[in-house]
Amino acid sequence: MNMASPNISTDRPVIRPLDEAAINRIAAGEVVERPASAVKELVENALDAGATRIAVVFADGGKTLIRVTDDGCGMTGADLPLAIARHATSKIDGTDLLNIHSFGFRGEALASLGSVGRLTLTSRAQGHEAAQISVAGGRIGDVRPAALTRGTVVELRDLFYATPARLKFLRSDRAEAQAIAEVIRRLAMAEPHVGFTLTETSDGDQRVIFRADPESGDFFDALQGRLTRILGADFTGNALRIDIRRDGLHLTGYAALPTYSRGSGAQQFVFVNGRPVLDKLLLGALRVAYFDFLSRDRHPAAVLNLSCDPERVDVNVHPAKAEVRFREPDAARSLIITGLRSALSGAGHRASTTVANETLSAMRPEPRVYQMDRPSQASFARAFAFQAPAPDGFAEAPTARFDAPHTTSDAAPASDHPLGAARAQVHENYIIAQTSTGIVIVDQHAAHERLVYEGLKRQMAETGITAQALLIPEIVELSPTDATRILDAAPTLAEIGLTVEPFGGSAVAVRETPAILGAVNAAALIRDVLDELADTGHSTNLRAKIDAVLSRMACHGSIRSGRQMRPEEMNALLREMEATPHSGQCNHGRPTYVELKLHDIERLFGRR
Repeated sequence: MNMASPNISTDRPVIRPLDEAAINRIAAGEVVERPASAVKELVENALDAGATRIAVVFADGGKTLIRVTDDGCGMTGADLPLAIARHATSKIDGTDLLNIHSFGFRGEALASLGSVGRLTLTSRAQGHEAAQISVAGGRIGDVRPAALTRGTVVELRDLFYATPARLKFLRSDRAEAQAIAEVIRRLAMAEPHVGFTLTETSDGDQRVIFRADPESGDFFDALQGRLTRILGADFTGNALRIDIRRDGLHLTGYAALPTYSRGSGAQQFVFVNGRPVLDKLLLGALRVAYFDFLSRDRHPAAVLNLSCDPERVDVNVHPAKAEVRFREPDAARSLIITGLRSALSGAGHRASTTVANETLSAMRPEPRVYQMDRPSQASFARAFAFQAPAPDGFAEAPTARFDAPHTTSDAAPASDHPLGAARAQVHENYIIAQTSTGIVIVDQHAAHERLVYEGLKRQMAETGITAQALLIPEIVELSPTDATRILDAAPTLAEIGLTVEPFGGSAVAVRETPAILGAVNAAALIRDVLDELADTGHSTNLRAKIDAVLSRMACHGSIRSGRQMRPEEMNALLREMEATPHSGQCNHGRPTYVELKLHDIERLFGRR
C-alpha cells in the first residue's frame, strides 16, 4: 500500500498534562450529558444535605436556567470555594470507596457544571451568615455576603455556553423538559418523605409541572402515597406489597399484578440503597419473575428497592452512577425472582381492577348523540325485535344457556365463594357467575388453560409429569430443520411427559404424551412445541424453556371454546380457580375473568 496511514507519523507525539479548564470540561462531558443530568446531580446534593423540601425551576428545557433550592444543612462561606473545587467532598474521606452511604461521593458535579456554564452558589449554615460564590466557564469569583434564610440555592445559567458544540447535540426544549421531569419523578419515588416541586418558567410566567408534598407514616405508607401521586391510583390499587429479606439483602416496594401489564417498560423503577439505577441485571430479573404470566410484548410494572450493606455493591462503575455491580449478583437476581413470584402466588386468583374499569368504559354510552348520528326507525325496529322475549322463554335463546339455581352443593350461595356461583354459559365460551356484590364473567378456555398449566408445573416439581403411552405411536412428518430441533430437545421433552423418537428421514414418532392433557392431537402438539422452541431460542435457560413448552402444551388439554358445560362443571372450574395461584390471568397475561360490581351495573342503567 502506497497510501499514507493517518495513524502513522514520523514525529514522535509528546505527552503533556492538560490544564485545569480542559480537565473540568472533560469531566463535565462524563457527568453532565444534558440538562437533566445537571438537575440529577444538584438534587442529589440537596438530598445528601438532609433537605426535606426541594424546589427546581428551569427555563428552555434547562438550557438557559436551572435553579435548585433546598432547606438542607447549608454551607459556610469558607466551605464555598472547596464545594466548587474538583474532587473535594464532605461525603467520604477517601479511605474506603466501597462504603458509600450518600448519592454523591466524587466531588465533581459543581466543578464540572461551573466549567461549562455560569454557576452561582448561595448557602447558609445554621449559626452562620449567608454567602455566595460564582463560577463562569471555570473562572472562580470571590466569596461575598448574600441574603438567604437557610439551606442552599444553586443557579446554573447558560449550560454549555463554554462548550457551544455540545448544544448542537441537545434535543428540543420539550424533550429536555420531559427528561428533567423523569429525573425528579424517580428521585421523588426514592425519597417519599421529601417534598419536591418542579416549575417551568417562560417569559415571566411560571407553570408547576410536578408537585409532591412530603408523605407521612412509615416507609410503605409513605411510598404508597407517593406512588399514587406519581403513577396513579390504578397502579397502587393493583400492586402487591413486597417486603422480603434473605442473606443480608432486603427487597421492598410494590409490584403490579400481571393483568396490569404495560406495552413498554416505562413503569419499571429499580433502586439500590435508594439510588435510582437502570441496571440490566435487576431489570432482567424483574422480567424473568413475570415470565410465566406475560406474553413477550407485555411488560410488568414495579417499583423496587434493593437494600444491602454498601460494601456488597459497587456504585462507582458508571460515570453517571446509573449502573451498579454486586459482589454476589446471583443472590440479588435470585431474591428478585423468587420474591416476586412468591408475592404473585400469594395474590391467588386476583386480577387487576383496571380490567373491570375498561369493561365498564366500553359499555357506557356516548354522552351526546348528534342528529346525524341518531338511529333510523329501521334500527329501532330491529333493536326492539332483538330485545323481545323469545316465544319459549330466555332459556331457549340460541346464544346462551341458562340454568336455574340448583340445591346441590355445587350451587352454593354466591356469597360463599369469591367467584360466586355459575348461573349461565354464553356463546359456549363465557361463564356468568353471581357473587354477593355483583357478577363475574369468566373466559372458560383461558381460565382452564391456566389451571392445566399450573397443574403441569406442580406435577413437574413434585413427582414429574406422568406420561400416557399411545396405543399406536403417531408419526409426524417435519422439515429436516424442525426434525433436528425437536430431536435435540427430546431429553428435555421426555422429562415433561412427551416422548419423541426418530422415525426415518425427517419424520418423528410420538410415543407418549402428558397424561394430564388427555386425548390430544399429537401432530398439532409437536408443531406448537416447535414454535415455542424456535421462539425461546438457545439463550433461554432450561427451566424457562420447559415452562414455555408446558404453557404451550396446556392449551391442548384445556376446555375448548364452543364446548357446552354443565352447571356442576362450571362451578367446579370456578372453585379450582379460587384455589389455584395466578388463575386471574391466562398464560399470556390476559385476564381470565372480569368482575362487575352491582353498583357499577346499576350506574350503567341509571339507577344510581
